[in-house]
Amino acid sequence: MEQPILIAGGGLAAGSAAKTLRQEGYDGPIRVVAAEHRTPYLRPPLSKEFLKGTGSEADLEVNPPGWYAEHDVEVLLGERAEQVIPATHMLRLESDALLPYSKLLIATGAQPRVLDLPGAHLEGIHSLRRFEDSLGLRTELSGGGRHVVIVGTGWIGFEVAAAAREYGNDVTVLGRRTTVLRQLEPALAEVFRRNLEAEGTRFRLGAHPVEFVAGQSEEGVAGIVLNTGERIAADLVVVAAGVEPDTALAEGTRMAVRNGIVTDASLRTGVANVFAAGDVASSLQPFTGEHVRSEHWSNALNSGKVAAKAMLGQEAQLDIAPYFYTDQAGLSMEYSGYWQLVRGAQLVLRGSIDTVEAAKDGFVALWVRGGAVVGGMNVNTSRQQKAIKALIASRATVDLARLGDPAVPLAELAGI
Repeated sequence: MEQPILIAGGGLAAGSAAKTLRQEGYDGPIRVVAAEHRTPYLRPPLSKEFLKGTGSEADLEVNPPGWYAEHDVEVLLGERAEQVIPATHMLRLESDALLPYSKLLIATGAQPRVLDLPGAHLEGIHSLRRFEDSLGLRTELSGGGRHVVIVGTGWIGFEVAAAAREYGNDVTVLGRRTTVLRQLEPALAEVFRRNLEAEGTRFRLGAHPVEFVAGQSEEGVAGIVLNTGERIAADLVVVAAGVEPDTALAEGTRMAVRNGIVTDASLRTGVANVFAAGDVASSLQPFTGEHVRSEHWSNALNSGKVAAKAMLGQEAQLDIAPYFYTDQAGLSMEYSGYWQLVRGAQLVLRGSIDTVEAAKDGFVALWVRGGAVVGGMNVNTSRQQKAIKALIASRATVDLARLGDPAVPLAELAGI
């Protein structure tokens, strides 16, 4: 009997890979091994639409209900993959069951960083990664009136802060650094911080928790002791301190791990017939020649597609510029670009970021290196990303005067 293609994971990369295999004409057996009791689903809405109550559970599905049965894709729910045994082409599950494979895709994603601090076990301290996390947070936030403290000043922390304020909660964001959103220049990051402050969120920068303190019940969190020695009230805490790639399946094999499972541009690992995609993979970027691990929606979607095609022997590479988006307190942003090239590149602005009101009127930020656009971000400006992506992909030298002139359409500069 033909051995199945196995996909270990329950997110967008897994669902995208399964769908692509069928779209590309593969009619052999496919098995998806999902650690959660859900078919593959989208995670970005968990801190955005679903958390705010504007998106439904059905909106999270990668593939429509019934798709897996209709396309003869077997999904094993609540089964965690534990070990890859390359010599026998077997995947061992947590239950000790052994599953044979012809090709294996590791799409196990990442896990939230845990704060190893006194009191970290208390009720009311949350992370946000799974459906149940978002649902539980939405339930607790929706009543309003809570002292909510968010640990972390990245995109997830900002999105949760915006949702918590919309529900009528008191919100404080703690940041170990004196700046926020470390992927952006301080001037751009401040646009998003000031916007949340205008909505009532407080920021404590250069401050981080050293202890979580219980209330009278001794079960639920009631406060946080900071590194400054100060204690602040907190009856709901969200730890948004980043994630770590779930690379456990690489252990004991020849798969290299460097901030994720190392792959080539076609998502092949160092073990024959084993591929990795999504948040867990540190893949070779043909554009930059460097290995990069991306935790964003676009990477999961496209790497699942590329891995599926590569498993079928097709020539496929992950050569699309990383993309992500955020929606928070009236600011809607899309970003495409290569972080390694954007750092230190020349920033060109279209529009003003001097005030929150000016930023909400819309602006575009573009990064130029060696005369070519290597990254671009649009905020509250519609239909700009297609042109930004085209400019990046073209590698063409641009006229900086025209690039910075809002009267010149980006589509015209991109030749589309």
